[in-house]
Amino acid sequence: MTPPTTIKTRHDSSRNAAALRAAPGACLVIRGGRVIDPASGLDRVCDVVTEGGVIREIGKKLGAPSGARVIEAEGLIVAPGLIDPHVHLREPGHEYKETIASGTAAAVAGGFTSICCMPNTSPAIDTPELVRFVYDKASLSGRCRVFPVAAGTKGREGKEIAEIQLLHKAGAVAFSDDGDCIASAQVMSRVFAAISQTGSTFMQHCQEPTLTQGAAMHAGTVSARLGLTGWPRMAEEIIIERDVRLLRHLRSPCRYHAQHVSSAGSVEIIRRARQDGLPVTGEATPHHLLLTHELCENYNTLAKVNPPLREAADVRAIVEGVSDGTITILGTDHAPHSAEEKSLPFEDAPMGMVGLEFALPLYAEALVASGAISWPRLIALLTVEPARLCGLDVLGLGTLCKGSPADITLIDTSAKWKIDPASMVGKSKNTPLAGRRLTGRAVCTIVGGVVVGAE
Repeated sequence: MTPPTTIKTRHDSSRNAAALRAAPGACLVIRGGRVIDPASGLDRVCDVVTEGGVIREIGKKLGAPSGARVIEAEGLIVAPGLIDPHVHLREPGHEYKETIASGTAAAVAGGFTSICCMPNTSPAIDTPELVRFVYDKASLSGRCRVFPVAAGTKGREGKEIAEIQLLHKAGAVAFSDDGDCIASAQVMSRVFAAISQTGSTFMQHCQEPTLTQGAAMHAGTVSARLGLTGWPRMAEEIIIERDVRLLRHLRSPCRYHAQHVSSAGSVEIIRRARQDGLPVTGEATPHHLLLTHELCENYNTLAKVNPPLREAADVRAIVEGVSDGTITILGTDHAPHSAEEKSLPFEDAPMGMVGLEFALPLYAEALVASGAISWPRLIALLTVEPARLCGLDVLGLGTLCKGSPADITLIDTSAKWKIDPASMVGKSKNTPLAGRRLTGRAVCTIVGGVVVGAE
């Protein structure tokens, strides 16, 4: 008889991932952690048993079957696997920045078990064949689950509607022209109508292009001082307001999601739409919850993002929007770029920063440590809420209910560490937060009952 193998899982345990790995179908017992499952309302100290890739049992003092691996989780949060609905994996076409393999390695390092990848690749993910390419590549080299978001228009050009029905049947979990906005109201209305027939969601990159031509950062005192063209808040707000009005005139409006909200005015527009009962959601990134345009001083291209970092009042409004339930989705907008690209002059450098590996403690700093929300609500924003947004709840993701996939994240809320680009596993290291000290960390990431990431 093979006795259970017991492993202590803490950030400072010096155990490596290989010591925790379980073969598919093997039994894992996660013992004594604070199990938080917002989808079922569970929040108590207990054990979780997985077998055959699914949750088998949750309860007090559960026995460990012969041959099981036991993970001692006392003092840790045991949560459903975290889900990021907004990730750029760059494959196909820009593999020098990130690949499905490297991006999913970064995801599991940060505690994410499922990610939704954006279609601004080369070529754009606008055909069923490219949707299937993502699934096939992820099945071969992915460390976590990968779900493609398909383009709403062909080539993401905003002119001709994509084959929405065929893309949906091929497995696209949502639609977006992310990286660009669909500027034409007529085309946008047609895309909404087509998506409404699938029951899916449109994710809008909210940027009115004529107001941002040549803009490099937020229109404010810093851009004026640096002599850079400013990016006004209304470029974002106008698109959300337009889209909400288009939705009001649809007989059956599709679900609408405003990505990476950066403006206080946008939060208010989303709040009014939700109060009116429209199927509208908004998303906050770690950087828009914490950082401001002052970080762009000295032409710091690592702080150049789209939409831009704005002012402290905008940060406060976004945090308040999360606190009062206006903003219900958290997404990293993980946007890898090479060091060479980010070393270009500020006006020429690409926009975006990475975030998968350290998003969780940044969310905790902005939202839990600040008193805006509790840990259970933060877990909801990272699990059941994005699962519902992208239809992953029908696959059983975003929950620890019995019989659901055994995707689990163990979190040490007190772990102290700092961001070190040299130790990051993603291909690109473009973050302005190097050296920042953090509290909280995902210490074990389990996908389908297999431990794929642990410190």
